[in-house]
Amino acid sequence: MSTTLKERSTVLPVMESFYTLQGEGYHQGRAAYFIRLGGCDVGCVWCDVKESWDAEKHPKRSIESLVEEVKQTPAQLVVITGGEPLMHDLEALTAALQSAGFETNIETSGSHPLSGHWNWICLSPKKFKEPLPDILPFTNELKVVIFNKTDFDWAEKYGALVKADCKLYLQPEWDKKEIVTPLIIDYIKANPRWELSLQVHKYINVP
Repeated sequence: MSTTLKERSTVLPVMESFYTLQGEGYHQGRAAYFIRLGGCDVGCVWCDVKESWDAEKHPKRSIESLVEEVKQTPAQLVVITGGEPLMHDLEALTAALQSAGFETNIETSGSHPLSGHWNWICLSPKKFKEPLPDILPFTNELKVVIFNKTDFDWAEKYGALVKADCKLYLQPEWDKKEIVTPLIIDYIKANPRWELSLQVHKYINVP
C-alpha cells in the first residue's frame, strides 16, 4: 500500500486543509495552515481522525493547487499531518511550499521513511507501529500521547534516542485527559526535562 501511495508525488490525497492556530507542542498558538493527507496504517485505537485512514476516500489534489490555496491566506507556517503523511513522497510538496516562502512542519509517527524538506519535525511515536530509526536524528520535537501509565516508559525509550536539544512533550489522550493529566503533571515535576502539551485547539473550538 505504501509503495502505491509514494508513487503519487505530484498529486496527494487530501482529507482536509484549513487555516487555524497550531494547538499542540512547541509551535502552539501560532497561525498555521494545515494540510491533512489521507492514508494511515498505524491504527491507533484512540485516533480522532480515523476517517483519514483510507487514502482512496479522499480527493487527489495537485501540489500546485495546494500551494495556491495556502497563498490565499496570511499563513507563514504550513503543517503537514494525517493520517500518516510519510506514507507519501513529500519532496515535491515541501520544495514547492518552501520556494513560495512558507515554513514547513510535519507531524508524523515516523513509521515510514522520511521524505521532504522540513523546518521542524514533530515525531509522535506510536506503539501500534514503531518509528523507523532513521528519523530520530532529525527530530526537533518528541510528542508522546499518554493513554495509560505504561506510556511514560514508552516516552522515556524515545526520549533517550532523540538528539540532546530535541523538545520533549507529554500530551494527554483527549478522552482520558481528566485521568491522565494529573499523572502527567506529577511526572513532569519529577522529570523536568519533559513539558506538557495540551490540545488547546479543542478547548478554544478551532479546527
